[in-house]
Amino acid sequence: MARTQPSQSARLIPLAAAIGDIATLSIAVIIAMIGRQQLTFFNPSADVADAVSIAAGPLLFGWVSMLLGVGAYTRDIFGAGTEEYKLVLKASLLSAGLLGIGCFLTRFNLSRGFFLLAFAIGVPLLLLWRLALRRSIQHTRRHGHLREGVVIAGNPRHIDDLAAVLRRESWLGYTVLGALITPGSEQVETPAGIPVLGSTEDMAAAIEGAKADVVIFVDGAFNSAHDLRRAMWDLEGQSVRAIVVPSLSDISSERLKVRPVAGLPLVHVDAPRTVQASHWAKRAFDFLGSLGILALISPVLLAVAVAVKFHDGGPVLFRQTRVGRDGRVFSCLKFRSMVVDAEQRLTDLEVNHERSSVLFKLVDDPRVTRPGRLIRRLSLDELPQLWNVLRGQMSLVGPRPPLPHEAASYGTDMRRRLRVRPGMTGLWQVSGRSDLSWDETVRLDLYYVDNWSMVQDLNILARTVSAVLSSRGAY
Repeated sequence: MARTQPSQSARLIPLAAAIGDIATLSIAVIIAMIGRQQLTFFNPSADVADAVSIAAGPLLFGWVSMLLGVGAYTRDIFGAGTEEYKLVLKASLLSAGLLGIGCFLTRFNLSRGFFLLAFAIGVPLLLLWRLALRRSIQHTRRHGHLREGVVIAGNPRHIDDLAAVLRRESWLGYTVLGALITPGSEQVETPAGIPVLGSTEDMAAAIEGAKADVVIFVDGAFNSAHDLRRAMWDLEGQSVRAIVVPSLSDISSERLKVRPVAGLPLVHVDAPRTVQASHWAKRAFDFLGSLGILALISPVLLAVAVAVKFHDGGPVLFRQTRVGRDGRVFSCLKFRSMVVDAEQRLTDLEVNHERSSVLFKLVDDPRVTRPGRLIRRLSLDELPQLWNVLRGQMSLVGPRPPLPHEAASYGTDMRRRLRVRPGMTGLWQVSGRSDLSWDETVRLDLYYVDNWSMVQDLNILARTVSAVLSSRGAY
């Protein structure tokens, strides 16, 4: 299985990020210098202007150096996760703090207007540039470039599970080259058809032969911590990155704290964050967010309503009973995208159902109207649910609201999805929507419920835009 592109191109990403950071911060510093002179309430003076000119260069150099110092150019942080943005914010805050302290200690007369403008403009610009870079990297990876070759070591079943995720989420940039399994097996490939390159005892040779950039360890790779340590010794000196997928893979990094004790890396796990997912701060965010979005997109709502009404004269809205937080039912609103008697036709179509009996959805549903196909493709049919969010029945982000018969079939684990308000969007929507299996949908929803954070909500909302525009899994 050949790699689609040499890994050297992926190593240029940190360099591209650094060049972009320098250009972005240079723009911010220039705007701050001009603003300091042009805005009259800053009281411009010649002495202060000279001080600004002197400080501009060191500020730019120090800011970029701080980004380098905190690890904002490490290859692992690009393309996924929130760590990149956290490091950018951390470096910016440290730069502002050190600059302020330095000017105070040296009694350097730096303009407060320039200081405020530089960081008020520079930080958002820097984050927007990093976001644009991430979108560019993900787009390029989806088209087969900037990819890294991966060898997965462990139990064949777990290898196949991880490989399926890496193939589906092509924006991560990993190409699976082969597998390494425990010694003694005669398998030439895993059940999913991934070629077996050897055993975990021959890891170094197998990875070198495959020209892999990354080795990922899943369950079953080793029998003891000593075996893993020896594998790390074997990889010493090779330009190969090692990633371990622990059994705690459905727990977010924010809930994990590693504290070494007597040479043992003890992992402390915080309690699930189900209660925080229903906190007043999230409710306030939902209320203000839905109110603002409704005001902003009111022309779109009107246009869709007119299109639905004029197509067949039926009702504009479709009201469906759904199950919300703690099992309370509510009337979930949607723009009607199907024929008026869609519910009556449902029984005849269930025999053609391609997925789990819990989650019914057809790829080519004949009940969908002509305008309905467009509004479903763009998820415009979901917009009336902003009223449900405003009323407190739903949230902007959360698990999908199930039908009563779906909720009635839930087991103990799945019922945890009902501990929080259902959402208009969620992890399953931005990870493939209807292209995901029922088990994957449940796993993502449970992950959200147990690992809620406001940063994750914002990240999901940002990813929702690209998921909707790509129409991936929407039908």
